[in-house]
Amino acid sequence: MEESDNTSRRYIRNYQLYSRSSRKHLQIFGKRVDALGKDGSENAEVIVETDTFGSRVRIKGASSGFYLCMNARGKLIGKRRGKSRTCLWKELIDENKWTAFESVEFPGWNVAFNRRGRPRRATMIKRGKETQFMKRLLPKDKVTSNKPEFDFSHLTTQMHHRRRHSQHTTTYQ
Repeated sequence: MEESDNTSRRYIRNYQLYSRSSRKHLQIFGKRVDALGKDGSENAEVIVETDTFGSRVRIKGASSGFYLCMNARGKLIGKRRGKSRTCLWKELIDENKWTAFESVEFPGWNVAFNRRGRPRRATMIKRGKETQFMKRLLPKDKVTSNKPEFDFSHLTTQMHHRRRHSQHTTTYQ
């Protein structure tokens, strides 16, 4: 059994998870989870945090602050604290470029939604269209960057004149 890696740097990504079956985005409303989020909705934004160097991640609703977890019956739920193994997922990328999330606590059980956006009980599904997600970037008006914007330095006319003049002067010997 692998333990969480406390020495590696955590990598945090913000995006939307688009469900292939419901054709909408994953949302975490407190303890309730569904796949009915519209593009750009604040509830559709999720934060994916890496747990170890491998492909183990935790999925957190950006607006609610609740983590996506699975109980012992295979039901998807939201939890305030996401430190338990029931909130830990293995990120699997299929050959068709879709992503699936398999439970670390319950191997073989995946995050899945039906076409109406309701969560499917993990004990009743196989990996397929219902378990596939696409990572989508947030709309431009929703993106919050931690990086400062690049500031261009502007040349004054006097500096510009000096530069042009120094380029054209040549000295002959």
